[in-house]
Amino acid sequence: MDGHTESKQALLAGSVMTLHPSCCTVDTPITRVAQLMVLQDCGEIPIVRDEHSRVPIGVVTDRDIVCRLIAKGLNPLEQTAQSCMSEPAITVDEEKPIADVLALMEKHQIRRVPVVNARGECVGMISQADLAWTGSRKEVAELVREISRESEDSSR
Repeated sequence: MDGHTESKQALLAGSVMTLHPSCCTVDTPITRVAQLMVLQDCGEIPIVRDEHSRVPIGVVTDRDIVCRLIAKGLNPLEQTAQSCMSEPAITVDEEKPIADVLALMEKHQIRRVPVVNARGECVGMISQADLAWTGSRKEVAELVREISRESEDSSR
């Protein structure tokens, strides 16, 4: 194994995550969730128990809004995050190696994952794009293939 490969394996979730993600609560209007997605240029907002603890209990993705609200004829202007969030939140600890992050995302077929600290607070987000810059071509290809395979609920 060369040094370049070893350094990739030593990377931890905290070193590749996007810091300080916007979070919402179950009572946050969907319009605000969508606005935060635009402001943060992202497709997923963690839903936290409360604004102080920032412990994720679910997530809302752009796909959740489309498939669970709009496609069902519900008016998103009248909905909150609770009405379409995916739960429970699947998270990864900031101290986990990237290989563990890849395995978790593959197992759950998710494109993004909130990163938590030792207290369980949301401190970052990791997306496929973040991993594309750090993982080997083989690892990234495997992640994309596994996430893209058909599942019962592929809303994340």
